[in-house]
Amino acid sequence: MSGDRPSPLVIERILRDRQGIWQQIVAERDLNALTGRMLVSSAVALACYGAVLGAFHSALMALTSAVKLPLLFLVTLVICLPTLYLFNLVFGARLSVRQSVALVMVAITVTSMLAVAFAPISLFFLITAPDYGFFKLLNVAILTLSAVVGLRFLTGGMQVLNEHGLLAPATAGQAANAATPAAQAVPAQAAPTSVEAAQPAPAVAEPVPAGAAVSGTAVAANGSTPAADGSAPATTQPAPAQPAPVAQPALVGQPALVPAGYPAGMLPPGYPQRPWGTPPARRGEPGQRPASMTLLYIWILLFGFVGTQLAWTLRPFFGDPGQGFALFRSIDGNFYAEILRTIGNL
Repeated sequence: MSGDRPSPLVIERILRDRQGIWQQIVAERDLNALTGRMLVSSAVALACYGAVLGAFHSALMALTSAVKLPLLFLVTLVICLPTLYLFNLVFGARLSVRQSVALVMVAITVTSMLAVAFAPISLFFLITAPDYGFFKLLNVAILTLSAVVGLRFLTGGMQVLNEHGLLAPATAGQAANAATPAAQAVPAQAAPTSVEAAQPAPAVAEPVPAGAAVSGTAVAANGSTPAADGSAPATTQPAPAQPAPVAQPALVGQPALVPAGYPAGMLPPGYPQRPWGTPPARRGEPGQRPASMTLLYIWILLFGFVGTQLAWTLRPFFGDPGQGFALFRSIDGNFYAEILRTIGNL
């Protein structure tokens, strides 16, 4: 399924064509429409699941939980998204605001759709085993599992963006290629290299026949000139000149070449001793974890802490059957202490 033919259900496209979703986010193509569809789908799914939670107490509690559960995820996103975006900028990532929102909305959409898929199971235990403590722990486990799967989609999307270099700053070579595209049109033979300039022109002697006269001087068969007194000619053969080793100029972003006259495994002092054939490490390559990926895992923990504390602030979602209806409860204790207390009372 291609990214240009959207599915009627956005969750179906996310699950079936996740690579198309990531490529659309990388290209920043039609993100407003995609984010809007994910927002509507998540709100509807969370409202349905919230109604199941509140149905344990009363119909009025079901209505208020259907409103508060989507509000919980939306407010948590608004609180935590600026932190993710600004810290990515600090560490050199080149994500836009729309890309960041779309990535987090993919995670929230998967979480909400998985939660509503568990709604029939939650409703079954509501009817057959109406125990307040068990029902509360069951639905907390369902939401936790759904959130873990949704955040896995978020980390997968960030890894795809890392492979496209959006989580690392632009390198000097990329900036130079983008700034001077006309420099690639320069002919390769514009100027001789330093090796060519350092090589002296070899003196090639033309073969001269024996007995021939060159400027009035007889030339012997071996190419030497006889002495004036008729003695044996002195043969003079100049030794071949050995040019000094000259290093070829290194290209931008590539290692220096081996100087002429040195074996491949030996380098003179002052040259980089890195083994040949091993390319230099660059930021943003697949296999490396940039600082933005490490920050993402920290942000996920922050997102979880903010979400659970906000859920405790917006309670009740289930509604204790021993108490009357209330839109909000007084803020005392915390979410984790309540979960431990509920486990101890089972």
